[in-house]
Amino acid sequence: MVPSVRTMPRHRIRRSALPVSLTAAVVLAASAAAGAYLVGRSPDQAPAAVASVSSASASEEPVVDLDAELAGAVEPLLSAASGAALSVAVLDGDSGVRAVYGGTETAYETASIVKVDILAALLLLAQDEGRELTAAERARAVAMIEKSDNDSATALLAAVGGAAGLDAANERLGLTATTAAHAWGLTSTTAADQLTLLGAVFGTEADAELSEASRTYVRELMAQVEADQQWDVSAAGESWALKNGWMPRTATGLWNVNSIGRVTADGHTYLVAVLSEGQRTKERGIALVESAAKVAVGVLKAAR
Repeated sequence: MVPSVRTMPRHRIRRSALPVSLTAAVVLAASAAAGAYLVGRSPDQAPAAVASVSSASASEEPVVDLDAELAGAVEPLLSAASGAALSVAVLDGDSGVRAVYGGTETAYETASIVKVDILAALLLLAQDEGRELTAAERARAVAMIEKSDNDSATALLAAVGGAAGLDAANERLGLTATTAAHAWGLTSTTAADQLTLLGAVFGTEADAELSEASRTYVRELMAQVEADQQWDVSAAGESWALKNGWMPRTATGLWNVNSIGRVTADGHTYLVAVLSEGQRTKERGIALVESAAKVAVGVLKAAR
């Protein structure tokens, strides 16, 4: 199960924190040992005794700043990629633990990863109208995600109301730092927002904006991208569902290479978003994004 991703606070965990069941057992044992003390106490007094046990246990567990851990893993990669910029967000789909590098406000142009966003907006529109996608919409959706077809993306963006329609859909999905562009590849976003989008697609909440059928449809297409596009976040796991984006900037000739998706590693699922810019070649961009995805998942593995 993948928890929803509505906000992205700086995340800290306690290393070797007691599981909930074990913590409860400790509290119950302490209560039993002090039974003579607790019996007859008024309700507003008893919790204070239990709370003191809980806080005493917690004080012995070192706090780990996962954002700092991720920074320590990613920054050496950037040092070797002179002039490049990078932002990474990763979430453990089982525990909800997450980490972000590169700031939640630093925006990058999406290139083709926005095609997942466009499809989500189209599915929201169809849900609102109480209908299935038409045959033409389905054909374009398949081409847009699996083949990264640009003409299909342009047609479907128009179908959802253009940039304004995509912005409206993103507001519903909880993407607060994404601004759509008529030239859809220039849509600006953050890694944290892309993690929110992945949560909307891979989550399981009954009250989610995207219906279960819509979420399943997007996942299926993302798991079937063409063989020559099965790179980037896929490097971090044994199985995946993803969408990549890549484009050279006209003004500089430098490349944006981005990747978002879900990977499974060692039996656990992770949502990963990596955004990059400033690489001299597409191949260098791919290598940087793949390395960043691997170390990001590694940080959360180590936090388990």
